[in-house]
Amino acid sequence: MFRGINTLSLDAKGRLAVPSRHRERLAALDSDTLVLTLNPLDHCLWLYPLREWELIEAKLMALSDFDRQSRRTKQIMRGYASECVADGQGRILIPAELRSFASIAKRVVMLGQGNKFEIWDEASWNIQRQAWLDSVGDDAPAADGDLASLSL
Repeated sequence: MFRGINTLSLDAKGRLAVPSRHRERLAALDSDTLVLTLNPLDHCLWLYPLREWELIEAKLMALSDFDRQSRRTKQIMRGYASECVADGQGRILIPAELRSFASIAKRVVMLGQGNKFEIWDEASWNIQRQAWLDSVGDDAPAADGDLASLSL
């Protein structure tokens, strides 16, 4: 499980150094290959260990191409998926197209999300986080299903 938040800097070539605690976890999973793709819900990126990505990809492939939303999700997530292997210093290259989508320039936030990471431009993350915090307690509809049954 990946959890926690790190603020990191990209180098001049667009490489991100994966924090050592996460590299250790990835090594324990025997996963030296990662998959980076667009998050179709927010302007950030998702970073998966290859094994986890293969499970997601199988679920995507099971979706109908005749359902417009399913097809778009598949096109975005699979079409922009990029395999990456960390170099000797634990750095992965974030392709220019993906950096552009997420407005990533130099500073990024890497957020553990259990089976994956979210990678945000730091300024975008700060704006989004503040919006979420400001909306806590708003007149949001009652939680349903799984969220309602979660006792925190």
